[in-house]
Amino acid sequence: MKSTLRKFILVYISLALCLVPVAADAATDKKHRQVSKQSKSTSKYKAVKYKSSSLRVKTRLPARKAIAAVDHYDGTTPLKLASAKALVINQLTGEVLFAKNTNLPTPIASVTKLMTAMVMLDAHLPMDDLLYISDEDVDYLKHTTSRLSVGTMLTRGELLQLALMASENRAASALGRNYPGGPNAFVKAMNQKARLLGMSATRFVDATGLDSNNVSTAEDLVKMVDAAYHYPEIRQVSTLPSQEITLYGRQNPLNFVNTNALVRGGKWDIGLSKTGFINEAGRCLVMQAHISGQPVIIVLLDSVGKLTRIGDANRIRKWVENNEAGSLGTFVSG
Repeated sequence: MKSTLRKFILVYISLALCLVPVAADAATDKKHRQVSKQSKSTSKYKAVKYKSSSLRVKTRLPARKAIAAVDHYDGTTPLKLASAKALVINQLTGEVLFAKNTNLPTPIASVTKLMTAMVMLDAHLPMDDLLYISDEDVDYLKHTTSRLSVGTMLTRGELLQLALMASENRAASALGRNYPGGPNAFVKAMNQKARLLGMSATRFVDATGLDSNNVSTAEDLVKMVDAAYHYPEIRQVSTLPSQEITLYGRQNPLNFVNTNALVRGGKWDIGLSKTGFINEAGRCLVMQAHISGQPVIIVLLDSVGKLTRIGDANRIRKWVENNEAGSLGTFVSG
Protein backbone atom coordinates (compact mmCIF):
# COMPACT_ATOMS: atom_id res chain seq x y z
CA MET A 1 0.00 0.00 0.00
CA LYS A 2 2.78 2.41 0.93
CA SER A 3 4.65 1.47 -2.24
CA THR A 4 1.58 2.24 -4.36
CA LEU A 5 1.01 5.57 -2.63
CA ARG A 6 4.65 6.55 -3.10
CA LYS A 7 4.45 5.83 -6.85
CA PHE A 8 1.27 7.90 -7.16
CA ILE A 9 2.91 10.90 -5.43
CA LEU A 10 5.99 10.67 -7.70
CA VAL A 11 3.82 10.60 -10.83
CA TYR A 12 1.81 13.63 -9.58
CA ILE A 13 4.98 15.64 -8.88
CA SER A 14 6.39 14.78 -12.32
CA LEU A 15 3.22 15.96 -14.07
CA ALA A 16 3.19 19.19 -12.06
CA LEU A 17 6.79 19.95 -12.98
CA CYS A 18 6.01 19.43 -16.66
CA LEU A 19 2.97 21.68 -16.63
CA VAL A 20 4.67 24.69 -14.93
CA PRO A 21 6.82 25.68 -17.99
CA VAL A 22 3.82 25.27 -20.29
CA ALA A 23 1.74 27.59 -18.13
CA ALA A 24 4.60 30.08 -17.91
CA ASP A 25 5.04 30.09 -21.70
CA ALA A 26 1.31 30.63 -22.19
CA ALA A 27 1.34 33.53 -19.73
CA THR A 28 4.35 35.06 -21.53
CA ASP A 29 2.65 34.76 -24.92
CA LYS A 30 -0.47 36.40 -23.54
CA LYS A 31 1.59 39.24 -22.07
CA HIS A 32 3.40 39.80 -25.39
CA ARG A 33 0.10 39.93 -27.23
CA GLN A 34 -1.20 42.54 -24.76
CA VAL A 35 1.95 44.67 -25.05
CA SER A 36 1.87 44.43 -28.84
CA LYS A 37 -1.77 45.52 -28.89
CA GLN A 38 -1.02 48.49 -26.63
CA SER A 39 2.01 49.58 -28.66
CA LYS A 40 -0.08 49.82 -31.80
CA SER A 41 -2.30 52.44 -30.20
CA THR A 42 0.14 54.32 -27.95
CA SER A 43 3.60 54.06 -29.53
CA LYS A 44 5.37 57.35 -30.24
CA TYR A 45 7.63 55.67 -32.75
CA LYS A 46 7.18 55.35 -36.47
CA ALA A 47 8.09 52.41 -38.67
CA VAL A 48 11.01 52.77 -41.05
CA LYS A 49 10.98 50.29 -43.93
CA TYR A 50 14.13 49.02 -45.61
CA LYS A 51 14.05 47.06 -48.85
CA SER A 52 16.73 44.48 -49.70
CA SER A 53 15.84 42.38 -52.76
CA SER A 54 12.65 40.53 -51.78
CA LEU A 55 13.27 40.75 -48.04
CA ARG A 56 11.49 43.55 -46.18
CA VAL A 57 12.57 44.28 -42.64
CA LYS A 58 10.77 46.66 -40.32
CA THR A 59 12.55 48.36 -37.48
CA ARG A 60 11.29 51.02 -35.08
CA LEU A 61 13.14 54.20 -34.33
CA PRO A 62 12.07 57.32 -32.45
CA ALA A 63 10.65 59.78 -35.02
CA ARG A 64 13.44 62.37 -34.61
CA LYS A 65 16.17 59.73 -34.69
CA ALA A 66 14.61 58.20 -37.78
CA ILE A 67 14.85 61.53 -39.60
CA ALA A 68 18.48 61.95 -38.54
CA ALA A 69 19.31 58.40 -39.62
CA VAL A 70 17.83 58.87 -43.09
CA ASP A 71 19.41 62.29 -43.77
CA HIS A 72 23.12 61.53 -43.44
CA TYR A 73 24.27 63.49 -46.50
CA ASP A 74 27.72 64.99 -45.89
CA GLY A 75 28.12 67.05 -49.08
CA THR A 76 30.83 64.89 -50.68
CA THR A 77 28.59 63.01 -53.14
CA PRO A 78 26.41 64.37 -55.97
CA LEU A 79 23.55 66.51 -54.68
CA LYS A 80 20.07 65.00 -54.68
CA LEU A 81 17.07 67.05 -53.56
CA ALA A 82 13.59 65.90 -52.63
CA SER A 83 11.81 69.09 -53.75
CA ALA A 84 10.08 68.62 -57.09
CA LYS A 85 11.52 71.86 -58.51
CA ALA A 86 14.76 73.48 -57.42
CA LEU A 87 17.31 76.03 -58.56
CA VAL A 88 20.50 77.22 -56.91
CA ILE A 89 22.59 80.00 -58.44
CA ASN A 90 25.56 82.15 -57.54
CA GLN A 91 23.96 85.56 -57.11
CA LEU A 92 27.05 87.47 -58.23
CA THR A 93 27.99 85.50 -61.35
CA GLY A 94 24.61 84.05 -62.28
CA GLU A 95 26.21 80.60 -62.54
CA VAL A 96 23.73 77.75 -62.14
CA LEU A 97 24.96 75.49 -59.35
CA PHE A 98 22.03 73.08 -59.34
CA ALA A 99 18.84 72.80 -61.38
CA LYS A 100 15.80 70.52 -61.29
CA ASN A 101 12.61 71.10 -63.31
CA THR A 102 13.34 74.81 -63.36
CA ASN A 103 10.98 75.81 -66.18
CA LEU A 104 7.81 74.04 -65.02
CA PRO A 105 5.09 76.52 -63.93
CA THR A 106 3.71 75.75 -60.49
CA PRO A 107 1.63 77.48 -57.80
CA ILE A 108 3.92 79.44 -55.48
CA ALA A 109 1.67 80.10 -52.47
CA SER A 110 2.98 82.77 -50.08
CA VAL A 111 6.22 83.27 -51.99
CA THR A 112 3.84 85.67 -53.79
CA LYS A 113 4.24 88.05 -50.85
CA LEU A 114 7.73 89.07 -52.04
CA MET A 115 6.10 90.64 -55.09
CA THR A 116 3.40 92.12 -52.85
CA ALA A 117 6.11 93.79 -50.77
CA MET A 118 8.00 95.17 -53.78
CA VAL A 119 4.90 96.65 -55.43
CA MET A 120 3.80 98.25 -52.18
CA LEU A 121 7.26 99.73 -51.56
CA ASP A 122 7.51 100.98 -55.16
CA ALA A 123 4.43 103.13 -54.51
CA HIS A 124 6.29 105.01 -51.72
CA LEU A 125 3.22 105.04 -49.47
CA PRO A 126 3.60 106.32 -45.88
CA MET A 127 4.78 103.41 -43.72
CA ASP A 128 3.29 104.90 -40.56
CA ASP A 129 -0.26 105.17 -41.96
CA LEU A 130 -2.73 103.26 -39.80
CA LEU A 131 -4.63 100.63 -41.77
CA TYR A 132 -7.30 98.24 -40.53
CA ILE A 133 -8.15 94.63 -41.23
CA SER A 134 -11.55 94.39 -42.91
CA ASP A 135 -13.87 91.52 -43.79
CA GLU A 136 -12.45 91.73 -47.33
CA ASP A 137 -9.14 90.48 -45.93
CA VAL A 138 -10.64 87.31 -44.46
CA ASP A 139 -9.71 84.13 -46.33
CA TYR A 140 -12.94 82.65 -47.64
CA LEU A 141 -11.03 80.59 -50.25
CA LYS A 142 -8.85 78.29 -48.12
CA HIS A 143 -10.40 79.24 -44.77
CA THR A 144 -7.03 79.81 -43.14
CA THR A 145 -6.96 81.38 -39.70
CA SER A 146 -5.30 84.59 -38.58
CA ARG A 147 -4.36 86.31 -35.35
CA LEU A 148 -5.41 89.61 -36.90
CA SER A 149 -9.12 89.91 -36.21
CA VAL A 150 -11.38 92.12 -38.31
CA GLY A 151 -11.04 95.70 -37.04
CA THR A 152 -7.38 95.32 -36.00
CA MET A 153 -5.40 98.48 -36.77
CA LEU A 154 -1.69 98.39 -37.64
CA THR A 155 0.71 100.63 -39.51
CA ARG A 156 1.58 99.83 -43.09
CA GLY A 157 5.11 99.01 -41.92
CA GLU A 158 3.81 96.54 -39.34
CA LEU A 159 1.59 94.87 -41.93
CA LEU A 160 4.58 94.52 -44.25
CA GLN A 161 6.56 92.90 -41.44
CA LEU A 162 3.82 90.41 -40.58
CA ALA A 163 3.19 89.57 -44.24
CA LEU A 164 6.84 88.68 -44.87
CA MET A 165 8.07 87.33 -41.53
CA ALA A 166 4.96 85.52 -40.24
CA SER A 167 3.28 85.14 -43.67
CA GLU A 168 0.06 86.72 -42.36
CA ASN A 169 -2.43 86.55 -45.20
CA ARG A 170 -4.71 89.27 -43.86
CA ALA A 171 -1.74 91.61 -43.59
CA ALA A 172 -0.82 91.03 -47.25
CA SER A 173 -4.44 91.45 -48.32
CA ALA A 174 -4.71 94.75 -46.43
CA LEU A 175 -1.58 96.04 -48.16
CA GLY A 176 -3.08 95.30 -51.56
CA ARG A 177 -6.51 96.65 -50.63
CA ASN A 178 -5.02 99.98 -49.52
CA TYR A 179 -3.03 100.44 -52.72
CA PRO A 180 -4.12 103.38 -54.93
CA GLY A 181 -6.92 101.99 -57.10
CA GLY A 182 -7.59 99.02 -54.79
CA PRO A 183 -6.87 95.29 -55.14
CA ASN A 184 -7.41 95.12 -58.91
CA ALA A 185 -4.90 97.89 -59.54
CA PHE A 186 -2.51 96.21 -57.13
CA VAL A 187 -2.62 92.85 -58.93
CA LYS A 188 -2.16 94.64 -62.25
CA ALA A 189 0.95 96.33 -60.84
CA MET A 190 2.23 92.95 -59.62
CA ASN A 191 2.02 91.49 -63.13
CA GLN A 192 3.60 94.58 -64.66
CA LYS A 193 6.50 94.28 -62.21
CA ALA A 194 6.89 90.61 -63.14
CA ARG A 195 7.14 91.48 -66.83
CA LEU A 196 9.65 94.22 -66.03
CA LEU A 197 11.83 91.67 -64.25
CA GLY A 198 11.64 89.26 -67.20
CA MET A 199 9.40 86.79 -65.35
CA SER A 200 7.65 85.62 -68.51
CA ALA A 201 6.13 82.44 -67.02
CA THR A 202 4.67 84.17 -63.96
CA ARG A 203 1.10 85.24 -63.24
CA PHE A 204 -0.43 86.83 -60.14
CA VAL A 205 -4.12 87.02 -59.25
CA ASP A 206 -3.98 88.09 -55.59
CA ALA A 207 -1.62 89.60 -53.02
CA THR A 208 -1.53 86.65 -50.62
CA GLY A 209 -0.74 83.57 -52.69
CA LEU A 210 -3.78 81.70 -51.38
CA ASP A 211 -5.12 81.41 -54.91
CA SER A 212 -3.40 78.55 -56.75
CA ASN A 213 -3.53 80.62 -59.95
CA ASN A 214 -0.51 82.53 -58.66
CA VAL A 215 2.04 80.57 -60.67
CA SER A 216 5.72 80.87 -61.54
CA THR A 217 8.82 78.82 -62.28
CA ALA A 218 12.05 78.34 -60.36
CA GLU A 219 13.83 80.35 -63.06
CA ASP A 220 11.46 83.28 -62.67
CA LEU A 221 11.58 83.17 -58.87
CA VAL A 222 15.36 83.51 -58.88
CA LYS A 223 14.81 86.81 -60.68
CA MET A 224 12.18 87.86 -58.13
CA VAL A 225 14.37 86.97 -55.14
CA ASP A 226 17.32 88.85 -56.62
CA ALA A 227 15.12 91.93 -57.20
CA ALA A 228 13.58 91.74 -53.71
CA TYR A 229 17.05 91.51 -52.17
CA HIS A 230 17.72 95.08 -53.32
CA TYR A 231 14.98 96.38 -50.98
CA PRO A 232 16.50 96.97 -47.50
CA GLU A 233 13.06 96.79 -45.89
CA ILE A 234 12.44 93.32 -47.31
CA ARG A 235 15.86 92.04 -46.24
CA GLN A 236 15.34 93.38 -42.74
CA VAL A 237 11.85 92.14 -41.94
CA SER A 238 12.05 88.78 -43.75
CA THR A 239 15.04 87.71 -41.67
CA LEU A 240 13.74 88.61 -38.20
CA PRO A 241 13.46 85.43 -36.09
CA SER A 242 10.50 86.85 -34.17
CA GLN A 243 8.87 90.12 -33.20
CA GLU A 244 6.44 91.28 -30.54
CA ILE A 245 3.74 93.59 -31.84
CA THR A 246 1.08 95.28 -29.76
CA LEU A 247 -2.22 95.29 -31.58
CA TYR A 248 -4.26 98.44 -31.07
CA GLY A 249 -6.85 97.94 -28.36
CA ARG A 250 -4.80 95.26 -26.61
CA GLN A 251 -2.56 95.70 -23.58
CA ASN A 252 -0.29 92.70 -24.05
CA PRO A 253 1.84 92.30 -27.20
CA LEU A 254 1.58 89.24 -29.43
CA ASN A 255 4.73 87.40 -30.44
CA PHE A 256 4.99 86.53 -34.13
CA VAL A 257 7.71 84.15 -35.36
CA ASN A 258 9.40 83.67 -38.71
CA THR A 259 7.92 80.83 -40.75
CA ASN A 260 11.42 79.75 -41.83
CA ALA A 261 12.98 77.51 -39.18
CA LEU A 262 16.46 78.22 -40.61
CA VAL A 263 16.06 81.90 -39.76
CA ARG A 264 14.91 81.05 -36.25
CA GLY A 265 17.79 78.62 -35.80
CA GLY A 266 20.39 81.34 -36.33
CA LYS A 267 23.03 79.03 -37.88
CA TRP A 268 22.68 80.42 -41.40
CA ASP A 269 23.78 83.75 -42.85
CA ILE A 270 20.44 84.56 -44.52
CA GLY A 271 19.88 87.83 -46.34
CA LEU A 272 16.28 87.24 -47.47
CA SER A 273 13.71 84.56 -46.79
CA LYS A 274 10.16 83.58 -47.70
CA THR A 275 8.19 80.40 -47.26
CA GLY A 276 4.91 79.31 -48.77
CA PHE A 277 2.33 76.57 -48.54
CA ILE A 278 -1.02 75.63 -50.00
CA ASN A 279 -1.98 72.09 -50.98
CA GLU A 280 -1.62 72.81 -54.70
CA ALA A 281 1.88 74.26 -54.29
CA GLY A 282 3.33 71.97 -51.67
CA ARG A 283 5.88 73.49 -49.30
CA CYS A 284 8.04 76.20 -50.85
CA LEU A 285 11.12 78.08 -49.72
CA VAL A 286 13.14 80.84 -51.37
CA MET A 287 16.23 82.37 -49.79
CA GLN A 288 19.29 84.47 -50.36
CA ALA A 289 22.15 83.31 -48.16
CA HIS A 290 25.93 83.43 -47.92
CA ILE A 291 27.53 79.98 -47.97
CA SER A 292 31.31 79.66 -47.84
CA GLY A 293 31.57 83.36 -48.65
CA GLN A 294 29.38 83.04 -51.76
CA PRO A 295 26.03 84.83 -52.17
CA VAL A 296 23.62 82.11 -53.21
CA ILE A 297 19.95 82.19 -54.20
CA ILE A 298 18.00 79.04 -53.38
CA VAL A 299 14.55 78.22 -54.76
CA LEU A 300 12.80 75.06 -53.54
CA LEU A 301 9.26 74.34 -54.77
CA ASP A 302 6.66 71.64 -54.29
CA SER A 303 8.21 69.85 -51.32
CA VAL A 304 6.20 67.18 -49.53
CA GLY A 305 6.26 67.21 -45.73
CA LYS A 306 7.15 69.96 -43.30
CA LEU A 307 10.86 69.10 -43.09
CA THR A 308 11.68 68.38 -46.74
CA ARG A 309 12.47 71.94 -47.82
CA ILE A 310 14.58 72.48 -44.69
CA GLY A 311 16.41 69.21 -45.31
CA ASP A 312 17.05 70.19 -48.94
CA ALA A 313 18.42 73.60 -47.90
CA ASN A 314 20.79 71.98 -45.42
CA ARG A 315 21.96 69.51 -48.07
CA ILE A 316 22.65 72.40 -50.45
CA ARG A 317 24.68 74.12 -47.78
CA LYS A 318 26.78 71.02 -47.10
CA TRP A 319 27.29 70.51 -50.81
CA VAL A 320 28.53 74.07 -51.37
CA GLU A 321 30.74 73.94 -48.28
CA ASN A 322 32.38 70.65 -49.26
CA ASN A 323 33.12 71.32 -52.92
CA GLU A 324 35.41 73.66 -54.80
CA ALA A 325 33.59 76.72 -56.10
CA GLY A 326 34.67 76.01 -59.68
CA SER A 327 33.26 72.48 -59.70
CA LEU A 328 29.80 73.18 -58.31
CA GLY A 329 28.27 73.79 -61.72
CA THR A 330 29.68 70.57 -63.23
CA PHE A 331 26.58 68.53 -62.40
CA VAL A 332 23.69 70.95 -62.41
CA SER A 333 20.81 68.58 -63.03
CA GLY A 334 19.02 66.86 -60.15
